[in-house]
Amino acid sequence: MPGVLLGRWAVVTVALAGLAVPLCAGGDHARRHPGAAARPVYLVPPAGHQSRGQAVLRYAALPTLAAPSVGLLSNTTAAEGVPASLAKGARYIEGSNVLRLSTGRWMYLPAAATSSAVVAPGHPPARQQIEKSRAWLASGRVPGRSPAQRAAAGRALLAMRALLRPNGAMAAGWSYGWQYSWPRDSGFAAAAFAHTGHDGEAYRILRHSAATQREDGTWEARTKLDGSGPPDGRRWQLDANGWVPWATWQWYRTAPGPTRRARLLTLYPMIRKAADHAAGSLRADGLPPASPDYWELMTPTANIGTAAPLLAGLNAAADLARQANRPDDAARWGRAARRLSAGISARFRPEGYQRTADGRHGRDSAITFMAPPFNAAPAGLAGELDATYRALLLPNGGLTPGNDPKAPWGGNAWTPSTAFFALAWAGTGQPAKAGQVLDWILSKRNPLGELPEKVDKQGRPSSVAPLAWTGSIAVLSLVALDGPVLPTPPLRP
Repeated sequence: MPGVLLGRWAVVTVALAGLAVPLCAGGDHARRHPGAAARPVYLVPPAGHQSRGQAVLRYAALPTLAAPSVGLLSNTTAAEGVPASLAKGARYIEGSNVLRLSTGRWMYLPAAATSSAVVAPGHPPARQQIEKSRAWLASGRVPGRSPAQRAAAGRALLAMRALLRPNGAMAAGWSYGWQYSWPRDSGFAAAAFAHTGHDGEAYRILRHSAATQREDGTWEARTKLDGSGPPDGRRWQLDANGWVPWATWQWYRTAPGPTRRARLLTLYPMIRKAADHAAGSLRADGLPPASPDYWELMTPTANIGTAAPLLAGLNAAADLARQANRPDDAARWGRAARRLSAGISARFRPEGYQRTADGRHGRDSAITFMAPPFNAAPAGLAGELDATYRALLLPNGGLTPGNDPKAPWGGNAWTPSTAFFALAWAGTGQPAKAGQVLDWILSKRNPLGELPEKVDKQGRPSSVAPLAWTGSIAVLSLVALDGPVLPTPPLRP
């Protein structure tokens, strides 16, 4: 939505909920185990541990942990990460995931293979893969108002396609700790595919979401790519009950007319379970309970990173129910959406849509979830977006996800949080602001043209690349800036 700090977002910390933390078995470990060779280890929290406080930890051997990827080879059924050491001086051949190495030779993932091959330039099977990849791009829409923007969008779409598994699982990235499917990231990718004319990929993701939904209508925070379940015991998150219906609604708005209603009916049981659980979770004040936010950090009270997606999802589900001729469902979820909207207005709006309903945890980039294409922007949101952007802006030009001093954001800019403002400003009729943010995001692509997860204090791309979430937000922002703006699920009186 992958790995250190925040759920998947890094690989370090002993004080965060449910995280395994890669360290080196030197220092204290070596002193306690004389003669032990320095080798990678994990610090593993006890089963079920959710506290951000100290925990009793144990050491466990760390699996082979390659450096984060900076690129991706793919034959659409398998993928292989490109390490930075190999990428030096290399470039993708335009419109493909075939790499031209610094030597001039080509590196690619042959059809049906699971490991790459290095071949002479013009190698016929590699050339055939390039042509198929270009044809896939041409079958849809590559958004952007300039050649540079279109090149970035094309690269992002190819990366997203490479991260999509045949069963519909959308990998967040292709590095250790990111090779899982988050329903949130998957929803954004489905919407991006849908709005660029790749209906098959979008629908495949939604079918996988239906297959991995729990019986009570919720989703795990993340699942293994084979759909077999979660890789660990981290706490599930309620926000998926908003993101998945929202993504389904975005897909439905773009799907080919002759088949879309029949395919919606296939997905409808998933929508019903998700929306019923979301509606049933609302408390007397109209808000959902405290839940991990979209950074997988638990908050003491309801957070905007959960409440706003649930509002979008309930509105989306109600409209999908109308399309499916389920008036009772539409009425029930519409009532729940109005309750939630009133609760957000009463508890979050007076505090400037801050991170938590108690107003004690600072501003958060999740304020953008109150804007299109998620929700119709309420009165006063424009000023609060500006205030939050200023509060989160770092010297390198990007944003920290929030300014809660108790949250472990670090000093890096996070590209998803920054890109959210491009999408929000594009949706609220401020294309100049959106364009400036998007230009910054696109300027931070790594030498292979991939969008990274983070940007360090010196303004350099860091962490894994590509990241499906950032790529999908950037693509959606470019689509919105091309016009017309992306649709927003309606909140009906």
